[in-house]
Amino acid sequence: MTDQQGDLRERPIGELLKQLSEETSTLVKQELALARAELEAQGKRAGMGAGMLGGAGVAGLLTLGALTATVIGLLDRAMDFWVAALIVTVLWAAVAAVLALQGRHKLKEAVPPVPEQTQDSVKEDVAWAKTRARSARK
Repeated sequence: MTDQQGDLRERPIGELLKQLSEETSTLVKQELALARAELEAQGKRAGMGAGMLGGAGVAGLLTLGALTATVIGLLDRAMDFWVAALIVTVLWAAVAAVLALQGRHKLKEAVPPVPEQTQDSVKEDVAWAKTRARSARK
């Protein structure tokens, strides 16, 4: 490393600046490629999970429809059909309201997805560059 530092001290400033520009450009391109790859991987996993959740949602909706019809049928034995249907409707409206409020609260807590590895790598690169800049001044 001492030989390389000696070589660097003998090179003209213009050439060193050109090398710095090229290395910085390469580093930025590599960081962007890392971020892109990380986000693509996260996106693929999220897409598969979302598809499965969509299928589960459809099956759950069909199940709730059947359950609703069953409860209305049971209540119909003790009261008029329209009263039974109204009771079940009010219950489902209450469930929907609670879920909507909780969902809104959770969405407000969520943070946007960030490519964490890239963020850490960029921080390391900045720290390294600062260290190199300090040692070059000495």
